[in-house]
Amino acid sequence: MSSSSAPLSPRVAEENEEGAGRNDGAGSGGTVFCYGEAGYWDARYVEEGGTPYDWYQRYAALRPFVRRFVPPASRLLMIGCGSALMSEDMVADGYREIINIDISSVLIEMMRKKYFDLPQLQYMQMDVRDMSKFSDESFDCAIDKGTLDSLMCGVEAPLSAAQMVLEVDRLLKPGGVFMLITYGDPSARIPHLNQPVCSWKISLYILPRPGFKGKERRSVFDPVPLAESGRLPDGFIPEDPDSHYIYVCKKVQGLTGIGSPTKNHLEMQDSE
Repeated sequence: MSSSSAPLSPRVAEENEEGAGRNDGAGSGGTVFCYGEAGYWDARYVEEGGTPYDWYQRYAALRPFVRRFVPPASRLLMIGCGSALMSEDMVADGYREIINIDISSVLIEMMRKKYFDLPQLQYMQMDVRDMSKFSDESFDCAIDKGTLDSLMCGVEAPLSAAQMVLEVDRLLKPGGVFMLITYGDPSARIPHLNQPVCSWKISLYILPRPGFKGKERRSVFDPVPLAESGRLPDGFIPEDPDSHYIYVCKKVQGLTGIGSPTKNHLEMQDSE
């Protein structure tokens, strides 16, 4: 997708969908967004011709977080890769194996042709709600930048979110990391992350949107404490109301089993 004709953002779409539900009672007659459907994205990528488009943040802004929590030796799953340059940028930064998935077969074919000479990048058509082609505990890290948000715009959003989070949990090795980049604050995203069978140790970071000119009162590299309820502390207001939230979710169950490069990397970070 090109930056000059970007589609309606998931933030606006989700807000509109929630508003329709409030106005219509049961939600009948409201706008239904198809961000969870392959047909929508196939049409968009045909229209845009695969022009690169990065949702929310470019890799340069996310790099300090990625490098801290995701060692280059990780086997990494890039969820809803789209036409973003992030995977390409990560390969240039030393990452060795990135499996990119997207619901759009049109996009996947475009990306395979574009990156045929980069063996570090693999592309597979897949719905994040059903990643049964992958075996259990087969990844060290998973990164999502906007896919969960897109699912939250459509019908049966809570079910779709649960299916995605449970699949990510299944695929991660013990000690692995799920990095979720989203516009959703903890009140809107923590309930979906905390599925009954999941056990995450969650660290939260808040990053202003690109181009934000306001004064930042705190370092973006300092984690934001969460209240026991899973919400932001009382009185905490981000400097940028359109900030992006980075949830670093460490899979903590089964830590006595075979670990991953990500687990070892995080243990070194914790000891410093």
